[in-house]
Amino acid sequence: MSHPVLDTFRSAIGAEHVLTEGDLSAWEQDWRQRMRGKALAVLRPGSTAEAAACVRACAAHGVAIVPQGGNTGLVVGSVPDASGRQVVLSTTRLNAVRGIDAANLTMTAEAGCVLQNVQQAARDAGLLFPLSLAAEGSCTIGGNLAANAGGTQVLRYGNARELCLGLEVVTPQGDIWNGLTGLRKDNTGYDLRNLYIGSEGTLGLITAATLKLYPLPAARLTAWAAVPSIAAAVDLLGLAQKFLGSSLTGFEAMCQFALQLVDRHYPQLRVPLWQGSPWCVLLENSDDESEAHARARFEALLEAALEAGCVSDAVVAESLAQAKNLWHIRESVPLAQAAEGLNIKHDISIPISRIPEFVQATDALLTQAIPGVRLVDFGHLGDGNLHYNVQAPEGADAAEFLRTQEERINDIVYGSVKAHGGSISAEHGVGSLKAHTLPHYKPAVALDLMRAIKGALDPQNIMNPGRVLA
Repeated sequence: MSHPVLDTFRSAIGAEHVLTEGDLSAWEQDWRQRMRGKALAVLRPGSTAEAAACVRACAAHGVAIVPQGGNTGLVVGSVPDASGRQVVLSTTRLNAVRGIDAANLTMTAEAGCVLQNVQQAARDAGLLFPLSLAAEGSCTIGGNLAANAGGTQVLRYGNARELCLGLEVVTPQGDIWNGLTGLRKDNTGYDLRNLYIGSEGTLGLITAATLKLYPLPAARLTAWAAVPSIAAAVDLLGLAQKFLGSSLTGFEAMCQFALQLVDRHYPQLRVPLWQGSPWCVLLENSDDESEAHARARFEALLEAALEAGCVSDAVVAESLAQAKNLWHIRESVPLAQAAEGLNIKHDISIPISRIPEFVQATDALLTQAIPGVRLVDFGHLGDGNLHYNVQAPEGADAAEFLRTQEERINDIVYGSVKAHGGSISAEHGVGSLKAHTLPHYKPAVALDLMRAIKGALDPQNIMNPGRVLA
């Protein structure tokens, strides 16, 4: 492959890290296999300076850049298009933990650090980095920040945005902004950090971050509760917040069909209580005192919930292994869906108080429109984020179902999301999958402001073009 910019890349980062031949599917195909593109080259810089040199070369030659971390995103936001004219800039070699400041409760890590490794580095220092999600063994901290990832502990600790104090970013012109401050108070103008977080690589390339750490909890207990309805799950959440306060670090809800799929495809996980209950809830209690204190508070909560009728049965994990298995069941829902066949995914957020109304209304609209359709509702109920997914009717051709029904189903779901005051993207971003849909659900003034920011920072439109803003 011949292009004048390739020799510049090879000089900047070494020929072995400029990939143009062979099987590049790991970088060119998205995780859900919705799209396979063609890259001019895959670039693997080993330092921020090398990354900046690559970006400067792209700016000089007018070559578009697709930043990529672990490539675990679900909205087709980190793979090239089919033109063969875009480069993938992979951050996976930028994988050093630069330092931990225990007194300041911060860690500085490069963008290519795998999330699980960041968690482990914090634990090795006797501290906690609380961001946790199903892809943590392969997603990277730069991608987490670019997408403002959420996960299972947003209820207590917030999204990735709330866990970041500072960034290092390569601008679309190839300059380096070093904003790796560990300050919690810095009121000196525009908050550039928050501009780049959640921008999905469209405004610049995140190369490192200073992250918040927390003391490790003295004890962490997990419970699994069967509840008679999604409204009862919301009532249970209110009781849990009353009894546990900030110790409540996880609250996940799963409908019966979601758990049926896990039981069908992963019977070895032995899903508890699902057969006799429309919904189940997974709760996590992280206690600062002791396991005995945590267990007493959990038992008091569950006793009150049973009396109130919002829980019909419950189990508390008796060991770390049992707790891990309960979490593994929750994290296996998307895998069980994939094993069942192609499906239509929705990552949405709804005000918690309106979730029961939303689920009832939207379930009814979909089952009326498409008889036999199967609904897989699950997600982070504690922060209002539902993964409201749609499976083809039993025995139907799943690929044909997607081809003929996806647009119709999206219209129904997103229309209901809007009617209930929600958002069509909670934690997975917009990418290219929702870029053309966004204008129907985002105020025009907001979109104009976003376009103005994009035009000011990236006038050549070389940073992840076609993502977020169509």
